[in-house]
Amino acid sequence: MIFRQLYDAASSTYTYLLADESSREAILIDPVFEQATRDLAMLRELGLTLKLVADTHAHADHITAAWLLKQKTACQIAISANAGASNADLLLEHGQVFGVQGVSLEARATPGHTNGCTSFVLTDHSMVFTGDALLIRGCGRSDFQQGDPARLYHSITEQLFTLPDDCAVFPAHDYNGRTRSSILEEKCHNPRVGGEANEHDFVEYMKAMRLPHPKKIDEALPNNLRSGMPASGRLPAEPDWAELSITFAGIPEVEPEWVLTHQQGLTVLDVREYDEQGDQVPGLERALLIPLSELHDRVDEVPRDKPVVTICRSGKRSAMATSILKTAGHDRVANVHGGVLYWMER
Repeated sequence: MIFRQLYDAASSTYTYLLADESSREAILIDPVFEQATRDLAMLRELGLTLKLVADTHAHADHITAAWLLKQKTACQIAISANAGASNADLLLEHGQVFGVQGVSLEARATPGHTNGCTSFVLTDHSMVFTGDALLIRGCGRSDFQQGDPARLYHSITEQLFTLPDDCAVFPAHDYNGRTRSSILEEKCHNPRVGGEANEHDFVEYMKAMRLPHPKKIDEALPNNLRSGMPASGRLPAEPDWAELSITFAGIPEVEPEWVLTHQQGLTVLDVREYDEQGDQVPGLERALLIPLSELHDRVDEVPRDKPVVTICRSGKRSAMATSILKTAGHDRVANVHGGVLYWMER
């Protein structure tokens, strides 16, 4: 199985990719709206097809990317039937097995943080994605949004702590940089529910907590009850000056064919060194030549009246050139995918 753990720093949210190496079908768990471009780039670069987005619950601290990813990929959306979310395709019930070809998950209802909290367990019990029910050395709060500490205690002890001790725990959040735990670790060391803690200990602990409401709750919760669809029902605005593709590294790229057909409205910046020029590359005769080694000092020579696309031998140095140009204030800039080597193959 292909597995990736991704992070959104603004909300301290983990997004998980699970995919089958043979079928190349993928699931994303708890994706973040602002990170959809990153997630789509990862899928594209790994050669995966997104078939399913699954949210562990209706989050209060960030907006899910489920609806947005569905518009981009035609994937399906899964969430608990108890979450009350619209625009979902698969309303999960406790004990239901779901997934994609080669990757199967069991939905375990783990309410107490919210009514719709559901943990996703790999059917071989090697991993569990606990959402906000069980965190690393903690758990989700239970003081708003249908929270119930007694219910959460039973969810953790009866649905999660009954998994094998070596089952890896992957939560939806961690605020201290911790990435994973295990059922045994949490049973032994979780300060709220581990060790010899009983229901009374846990409930009184949770009642004594005094936490501010999540900063984005007023925006996040209504959107998440629509599976992340904005109130307008429209996709967010995207750059329209080019057919851009953003890489997992965050580099905006365009294809050589697009450059050739739009060249009159562009500045093509060749950042190869002078001794690399040799024979002219067909289609790049009018390119502006400023070697990357000189670009910092000569960036003012790059026109600002047109979008700029950068190119070099392989597309690596020209990717750096896009960063230099952005820092200098160019807002319409992209790298030519694959550089001259790929250009010549087209």
